[in-house]
Amino acid sequence: MINNKRALISSIVILGICMCLFFPYPSNEVMHAQSSFMSFPIQTQDGYVLLGIIGSILFIFAMILLARSINKYHLTTIVSVVLLYSFLPHFLIMAYQETLATGIMAISYKGDGNCDFEMVSKDLMNGDCTLVLHNRSNEAVSFDLVFLDSHFSKEDVRIPSLMNIAGPYHVTIEANREKLIHLKKLLDLSKVPHPIYGGGSSNVQVKLLDGNNERTL
Repeated sequence: MINNKRALISSIVILGICMCLFFPYPSNEVMHAQSSFMSFPIQTQDGYVLLGIIGSILFIFAMILLARSINKYHLTTIVSVVLLYSFLPHFLIMAYQETLATGIMAISYKGDGNCDFEMVSKDLMNGDCTLVLHNRSNEAVSFDLVFLDSHFSKEDVRIPSLMNIAGPYHVTIEANREKLIHLKKLLDLSKVPHPIYGGGSSNVQVKLLDGNNERTL
Protein backbone atom coordinates (compact mmCIF):
# COMPACT_ATOMS: atom_id res chain seq x y z
CA MET A 1 0.00 0.00 0.00
CA ILE A 2 2.87 2.38 0.81
CA ASN A 3 5.12 3.00 -2.17
CA ASN A 4 7.08 6.03 -0.92
CA LYS A 5 8.00 6.10 2.77
CA ARG A 6 9.90 9.38 2.44
CA ALA A 7 6.82 11.15 1.07
CA LEU A 8 4.66 9.63 3.80
CA ILE A 9 7.01 10.75 6.58
CA SER A 10 7.33 14.21 5.02
CA SER A 11 3.52 14.49 4.87
CA ILE A 12 3.17 13.56 8.55
CA VAL A 13 5.86 16.06 9.60
CA ILE A 14 4.28 18.88 7.58
CA LEU A 15 0.83 18.11 9.01
CA GLY A 16 2.32 18.27 12.51
CA ILE A 17 3.82 21.68 11.73
CA CYS A 18 0.48 22.86 10.31
CA MET A 19 -1.35 21.78 13.45
CA CYS A 20 1.10 23.67 15.66
CA LEU A 21 0.82 26.92 13.68
CA PHE A 22 -2.68 27.71 14.94
CA PHE A 23 -3.31 25.18 17.67
CA PRO A 24 -6.67 26.22 19.23
CA TYR A 25 -5.42 26.50 22.83
CA PRO A 26 -5.38 28.44 25.08
CA SER A 27 -7.14 30.72 22.58
CA ASN A 28 -8.61 29.88 19.19
CA GLU A 29 -7.47 32.45 16.62
CA VAL A 30 -9.73 31.03 13.92
CA MET A 31 -12.82 32.36 15.72
CA HIS A 32 -11.67 35.90 14.80
CA ALA A 33 -11.35 35.08 11.11
CA GLN A 34 -13.70 36.33 8.42
CA SER A 35 -12.58 33.46 6.21
CA SER A 36 -10.64 30.32 7.08
CA PHE A 37 -9.42 27.02 5.70
CA MET A 38 -9.23 24.00 8.01
CA SER A 39 -7.52 25.40 11.14
CA PHE A 40 -6.01 28.41 9.35
CA PRO A 41 -7.39 31.97 9.51
CA ILE A 42 -7.10 33.40 6.00
CA GLN A 43 -8.58 36.86 6.51
CA THR A 44 -9.51 38.94 9.55
CA GLN A 45 -10.83 42.47 9.92
CA ASP A 46 -7.18 43.60 9.75
CA GLY A 47 -6.58 41.97 6.37
CA TYR A 48 -5.05 38.75 5.08
CA VAL A 49 -3.12 36.51 7.49
CA LEU A 50 0.15 35.55 5.81
CA LEU A 51 0.92 32.71 8.21
CA GLY A 52 -2.59 31.32 7.68
CA ILE A 53 -2.12 31.37 3.90
CA ILE A 54 1.28 29.66 4.21
CA GLY A 55 -0.24 27.05 6.51
CA SER A 56 -3.02 26.36 4.01
CA ILE A 57 -0.48 25.85 1.22
CA LEU A 58 1.57 23.53 3.43
CA PHE A 59 -1.55 21.53 4.29
CA ILE A 60 -2.44 21.06 0.62
CA PHE A 61 1.17 20.10 -0.15
CA ALA A 62 1.06 17.54 2.68
CA MET A 63 -2.10 16.04 1.20
CA ILE A 64 -0.42 15.76 -2.21
CA LEU A 65 2.57 14.01 -0.64
CA LEU A 66 0.23 11.67 1.21
CA ALA A 67 -1.60 10.75 -1.99
CA ARG A 68 1.70 10.07 -3.76
CA SER A 69 2.99 7.92 -0.90
CA ILE A 70 0.27 5.28 -1.26
CA ASN A 71 -0.78 3.22 -4.27
CA LYS A 72 -4.46 2.62 -3.43
CA TYR A 73 -7.34 3.78 -1.19
CA HIS A 74 -6.35 7.38 -1.93
CA LEU A 75 -9.74 8.97 -1.25
CA THR A 76 -10.41 6.93 1.89
CA THR A 77 -6.97 7.71 3.30
CA ILE A 78 -7.18 11.44 2.60
CA VAL A 79 -10.67 11.75 4.09
CA SER A 80 -9.55 9.82 7.19
CA VAL A 81 -6.49 12.03 7.63
CA VAL A 82 -8.54 15.23 7.22
CA LEU A 83 -11.02 14.03 9.87
CA LEU A 84 -8.18 13.05 12.21
CA TYR A 85 -6.51 16.42 11.67
CA SER A 86 -9.80 18.21 12.44
CA PHE A 87 -10.65 16.34 15.65
CA LEU A 88 -7.25 15.48 17.14
CA PRO A 89 -6.63 18.98 18.62
CA HIS A 90 -9.93 18.76 20.50
CA PHE A 91 -9.01 15.43 22.07
CA LEU A 92 -5.48 16.62 22.92
CA ILE A 93 -6.85 19.74 24.60
CA MET A 94 -9.44 17.74 26.52
CA ALA A 95 -6.79 15.25 27.67
CA TYR A 96 -4.51 18.07 28.84
CA GLN A 97 -7.31 19.87 30.66
CA GLU A 98 -8.36 16.70 32.47
CA THR A 99 -4.83 15.83 33.61
CA LEU A 100 -2.38 18.74 33.85
CA ALA A 101 -4.29 22.00 33.43
CA THR A 102 -5.17 24.13 36.46
CA GLY A 103 -7.29 27.23 37.07
CA ILE A 104 -8.89 28.88 34.06
CA MET A 105 -6.70 26.80 31.74
CA ALA A 106 -8.96 23.85 32.61
CA ILE A 107 -12.15 25.65 31.54
CA SER A 108 -13.73 24.72 28.22
CA TYR A 109 -16.55 26.42 26.34
CA LYS A 110 -18.38 25.25 23.24
CA GLY A 111 -19.08 28.82 22.15
CA ASP A 112 -22.85 28.39 21.99
CA GLY A 113 -23.83 31.02 24.56
CA ASN A 114 -26.42 33.67 23.72
CA CYS A 115 -27.60 37.05 24.95
CA ASP A 116 -30.93 38.86 24.53
CA PHE A 117 -31.66 42.52 25.21
CA GLU A 118 -34.98 44.32 25.66
CA MET A 119 -35.58 48.02 26.30
CA VAL A 120 -37.42 48.90 29.51
CA SER A 121 -37.25 52.70 29.21
CA LYS A 122 -35.13 55.33 27.49
CA ASP A 123 -31.91 54.50 29.36
CA LEU A 124 -32.71 51.12 30.87
CA MET A 125 -32.46 47.72 29.24
CA ASN A 126 -32.87 44.15 30.42
CA GLY A 127 -29.89 41.96 29.53
CA ASP A 128 -30.28 38.18 29.65
CA CYS A 129 -27.32 35.89 28.87
CA THR A 130 -26.92 32.13 29.09
CA LEU A 131 -23.82 30.02 28.54
CA VAL A 132 -22.33 26.74 29.74
CA LEU A 133 -18.73 26.40 30.98
CA HIS A 134 -17.03 23.12 31.85
CA ASN A 135 -14.34 22.76 34.51
CA ARG A 136 -12.36 19.67 33.51
CA SER A 137 -9.87 19.79 36.41
CA ASN A 138 -10.06 18.00 39.75
CA GLU A 139 -10.25 21.27 41.71
CA ALA A 140 -12.83 24.04 41.92
CA VAL A 141 -12.00 27.06 39.76
CA SER A 142 -13.00 30.68 40.44
CA PHE A 143 -12.70 33.59 38.02
CA ASP A 144 -14.29 36.81 36.80
CA LEU A 145 -16.35 36.61 33.62
CA VAL A 146 -16.37 39.44 31.06
CA PHE A 147 -18.41 39.56 27.84
CA LEU A 148 -16.78 40.50 24.53
CA ASP A 149 -18.23 41.91 21.34
CA SER A 150 -17.69 39.97 18.14
CA HIS A 151 -14.81 41.05 15.91
CA PHE A 152 -17.40 41.30 13.14
CA SER A 153 -19.42 43.97 14.95
CA LYS A 154 -19.23 47.63 14.04
CA GLU A 155 -16.77 49.53 16.21
CA ASP A 156 -19.39 51.87 17.70
CA VAL A 157 -22.02 49.16 18.40
CA ARG A 158 -21.94 47.17 21.61
CA ILE A 159 -24.10 44.09 22.08
CA PRO A 160 -22.84 41.29 24.40
CA SER A 161 -20.39 43.62 26.13
CA LEU A 162 -23.33 45.68 27.42
CA MET A 163 -23.58 43.02 30.13
CA ASN A 164 -20.28 44.32 31.53
CA ILE A 165 -22.12 47.41 32.77
CA ALA A 166 -23.33 45.27 35.65
CA GLY A 167 -20.18 43.13 35.83
CA PRO A 168 -17.68 41.63 36.06
CA TYR A 169 -19.35 38.45 37.25
CA HIS A 170 -17.56 36.22 39.74
CA VAL A 171 -18.04 32.55 38.92
CA THR A 172 -16.99 29.37 40.72
CA ILE A 173 -17.26 25.98 39.05
CA GLU A 174 -16.81 22.81 41.07
CA ALA A 175 -14.33 20.12 40.02
CA ASN A 176 -15.24 18.09 36.94
CA ARG A 177 -18.54 19.90 36.48
CA GLU A 178 -20.43 21.76 33.80
CA LYS A 179 -22.17 24.91 34.97
CA LEU A 180 -25.07 26.69 33.35
CA ILE A 181 -24.48 30.40 33.86
CA HIS A 182 -27.64 32.47 33.53
CA LEU A 183 -27.32 36.20 34.07
CA LYS A 184 -30.24 38.61 33.98
CA LYS A 185 -29.44 42.23 34.73
CA LEU A 186 -31.00 45.69 34.45
CA LEU A 187 -28.51 47.80 32.50
CA ASP A 188 -28.11 51.59 32.64
CA LEU A 189 -27.35 52.80 29.11
CA SER A 190 -27.18 56.52 29.94
CA LYS A 191 -23.39 56.60 29.39
CA VAL A 192 -23.31 54.26 26.40
CA PRO A 193 -22.84 55.96 23.00
CA HIS A 194 -25.00 54.63 20.15
CA PRO A 195 -26.88 52.08 22.28
CA ILE A 196 -28.95 49.34 20.68
CA TYR A 197 -32.69 49.28 21.35
CA GLY A 198 -33.10 45.54 21.59
CA GLY A 199 -31.96 42.38 19.90
CA GLY A 200 -29.68 39.51 20.64
CA SER A 201 -26.41 37.80 19.93
CA SER A 202 -25.48 34.12 19.60
CA ASN A 203 -22.14 32.35 19.92
CA VAL A 204 -21.02 34.99 22.39
CA GLN A 205 -17.34 35.34 23.23
CA VAL A 206 -16.17 35.75 26.82
CA LYS A 207 -12.97 36.49 28.70
CA LEU A 208 -12.00 34.71 31.93
CA LEU A 209 -9.89 36.69 34.41
CA ASP A 210 -7.97 35.20 37.34
CA GLY A 211 -5.42 37.61 38.74
CA ASN A 212 -2.82 38.16 36.02
CA ASN A 213 -4.10 35.24 33.99
CA GLU A 214 -6.74 35.58 31.30
CA ARG A 215 -8.27 33.52 28.51
CA THR A 216 -10.55 34.45 25.63
CA LEU A 217 -13.12 31.82 24.73
